[in-house]
Amino acid sequence: MARNEEKAQMVLNRWVQAKLDEKKPIKKKRPALSSECDNLQDAERFRRELTYQISKQVSEIQNASLGEHKIRDLNDAINKSIRELSHWNRRIIELGGPNYFKAASKVLDANGNEIRLGGKYSYFGAARNLPGVRELFEEPAPAPKAKTRGELYRGIDASYYGLHDEIDGVLLPMESAKEAELAAEAQEAFELQQSMRNSSSSKAPITLEDFDVSQAELAVFDGDETPEQIQKSILESRKAALLRELRLLLPETATPTTASDISEI
Repeated sequence: MARNEEKAQMVLNRWVQAKLDEKKPIKKKRPALSSECDNLQDAERFRRELTYQISKQVSEIQNASLGEHKIRDLNDAINKSIRELSHWNRRIIELGGPNYFKAASKVLDANGNEIRLGGKYSYFGAARNLPGVRELFEEPAPAPKAKTRGELYRGIDASYYGLHDEIDGVLLPMESAKEAELAAEAQEAFELQQSMRNSSSSKAPITLEDFDVSQAELAVFDGDETPEQIQKSILESRKAALLRELRLLLPETATPTTASDISEI
């Protein structure tokens, strides 16, 4: 009898459960476009499903052993789900629901980086360490900061001015050898200059004794001129006097005007 009662109870339970399932509304599948949903409650449910799906995918992509191709595909799927979530948030606002863009708090991944819900393409978890992606997140090295005048003078001491260069015992011998070399070159140049000066002074100086000059021609000079200047001036005056005499002797058309003309005559 007990066995039959259990069977009857089991059948009754199944019948009751079937009646309850008939009263429950049939769950709709999430449409591909959010604009196809006209019920606010369904839109809220679809948004919750997407949020759970994104959370699950972000947790899964933290595993770096999945392989590069699997990680890239999973990262693409997360970005696609995030874009779809933004569409459902806008649809909920259109249906008179709350604005999840303002009310939603920041969503962070396992590394503490913010997940941008909508917007540019994002990388999550192990995808941030993929080849070609790691360089995108490396911050450029900061430019060297210019030192102030005080910082520059802070490192200046006696060694900067060369006051300690003689301590090592290397500089002094080098300076002595170079000094002796320069002194020898200077002495050689001085001796050459003296020999040239002595050779030039050994020549007989130009005097007026070798030049036929009358006292009348010397009377016009003050005595401050050198013999060369006096000789040049007397020659010029003699040429001028000769030209005057030639103008009186020759016809006017054939009168020489220059020293070259005089030499031709």
